Amino acid sequence: MRLLLLVVLLISFTAGAQTTTGGAQAPTGQITIALANDPKSLFMPRAPDRTAANVAWQMFNSLVWVNDNGELVPDLATRWTVSPDGLEYTFTLRTGVRFHNGEEFNANSVVATWRTGQDRSNDFADQFSLVKDVRVINPTTVTLVLEAPNAIFLNILANTWAMVPPNYINQVGLDGFAARPVGTGPFRFVSRTAGDRIVLEANRNYWEPGLPRLNRVIFRVIPDVNTRLAAVRTGQIDIANRLTPELAGTLRNNDRLRVISYPNDRVFYVGFKNVGNGVGTPLENRQVRQALNYAINRPGIVRALFNDQARLISGFVVQGNLGFDASIAPYPHNPERARQLLTQAGFPNGFSISMGCPTDAYVNINEVCLSIQRDLARVGVDVSLEFKTSTAYWSQARYGAVGPMYVDSWSSTVGEALPRLVGALTPGAFYNTWENEALSRLIQQISTTTDRNARASLYRQLQRLMFDDPPFVYLYQLMVFEAVNARVQNYRPRAAEEFFLKGVSVR
Repeated sequence: MRLLLLVVLLISFTAGAQTTTGGAQAPTGQITIALANDPKSLFMPRAPDRTAANVAWQMFNSLVWVNDNGELVPDLATRWTVSPDGLEYTFTLRTGVRFHNGEEFNANSVVATWRTGQDRSNDFADQFSLVKDVRVINPTTVTLVLEAPNAIFLNILANTWAMVPPNYINQVGLDGFAARPVGTGPFRFVSRTAGDRIVLEANRNYWEPGLPRLNRVIFRVIPDVNTRLAAVRTGQIDIANRLTPELAGTLRNNDRLRVISYPNDRVFYVGFKNVGNGVGTPLENRQVRQALNYAINRPGIVRALFNDQARLISGFVVQGNLGFDASIAPYPHNPERARQLLTQAGFPNGFSISMGCPTDAYVNINEVCLSIQRDLARVGVDVSLEFKTSTAYWSQARYGAVGPMYVDSWSSTVGEALPRLVGALTPGAFYNTWENEALSRLIQQISTTTDRNARASLYRQLQRLMFDDPPFVYLYQLMVFEAVNARVQNYRPRAAEEFFLKGVSVR
């Protein structure tokens, strides 16, 4: 039986053998891109961080896409309609599209994507369980029926629902698919060496005329920022991301490289738990959580570790997001106020607690964690740090690999805070660690309010609630710095550090 399955899979992949579409210029050239951490998975419902998603999306398409101008445009669906009650989305599907293994894309692919996506082993199963039914009208028409109206459902489709081939994923299962993913995207999977590199090649039967332009893309896992800098300087890689402002500054007179920077729609925070191993800890006391917000010298972190190339934040709704309330100022650094609150909470001598830190995920994150540890020690809170690789860090639900506190970040690609609010604060979500009925109710209202003005008002209410009764310590929002080889053309990263390579070329 195993031999038969192997033969079937080999035939399946052979059926997808690539040939250059007549009349179109063949893809040429190769680029190498650094990854700050090893992706947990290349199966989109299990891709919890931007690094993983950036690799995976090169191989996939969804029904709709958000273009470089932030507009929702057709992708594998050519058009769609929404019912007046906002519960039914009917899509007309593109014809003549095949997956990398030769399977035809059709309505059954949408069903398979929904069914496999909502498997409870997935990090983002909740993004698929929003849909309670998928009705196949005919091979090119499908209706997605929602449990409730969702204000950003099309954006969720664009960012999470990577279409999968039904026969192949049924044959190999979710783990097998993650090991050798197959999509309809501009690039197809070649190989992966864990902790080292991922290799993709052009899909020469890609359905968008003239794309992709590159023949090969190599992603190299380089967690150390200084090593990334050296690699881009010497031409070993073409794109080095997540550089510190200081390191990026050393490249400004390098004619072979250009430095790009942009504000990142990503919040960095210290997470608290009142579930799992957070039950029964001092974190359940609101005054303790307020005290920790006052105790951490966030202006000092921004100044010393990021050369002031970051802004302080007052919550999960940040400047540029719908409903941002500028009147709510970030917590000031006030250790005396922190000590007063700890005393009022019943901890005049402080307490001991552990805090997780993802060692290879973000710029200067180890130093940030150490700085937080020192600041909290000054008000009597003894923090033991648990440093873990990002793969281990994000491997368990509710950050089960680390203690009651943890440092992390969450980006949004839709111009609103809702994706990170749902992911971090909705009971049952894979990365939810804080449960609060009032917050959950307000997030649910935001999710189902389609009127933008009304939704903005709800965001302002939520920002105030999250400030007064903080489920997190709000740290900062960074400027992102990247170094790009001058030969790379049309590389356009977005505010959430996401990028799409189908239009990139080399000269």
